[in-house]
Amino acid sequence: MEMGLQPMVCVAQDYFQGKIIDDLLLRKTILELPDNKTEHLPGYLPLVPGMPVLLTENVATELGLSNGTRGIFHQLVYEESSADIQFQDKNFPTNTKFITQPKYALVEFLNCKLDSELAELQAKIIPIPISEQTFLFDVKELFAENVCKSRKNEQKNHKNLNQA
Repeated sequence: MEMGLQPMVCVAQDYFQGKIIDDLLLRKTILELPDNKTEHLPGYLPLVPGMPVLLTENVATELGLSNGTRGIFHQLVYEESSADIQFQDKNFPTNTKFITQPKYALVEFLNCKLDSELAELQAKIIPIPISEQTFLFDVKELFAENVCKSRKNEQKNHKNLNQA
């Protein structure tokens, strides 16, 4: 179904010892790690206005905004960055907007107990701050896995050339 919306993907920001990882190969490798190696945080988070979302931590329990509360994503507020264009990925359409510096998401919570509207926002629309989480992984193991995959692909290509 075509809605005329530009696909948007929020890209995780990965740091090592307080500095952003700027090696593009390492960064891409980390972004593509399976969720079970990243505390269930995706490297790429596709976002579409109107999609259902779920809070994964308590934001304001007194307002009914707690872990497990369902909402509807409306908009991602972010800073434009030249780094946004570094993430062309074959898994997403060519017109995808990659966001590397998100600030917060505007989410509608129909059961929110907030009595009045927040300044400049519609009723029940709540800004949800970006979540940060730390996870550890073995870089040596990560590179070893990639080298093995790379060698297998080279062997496949070599066999295919010999068979031709």
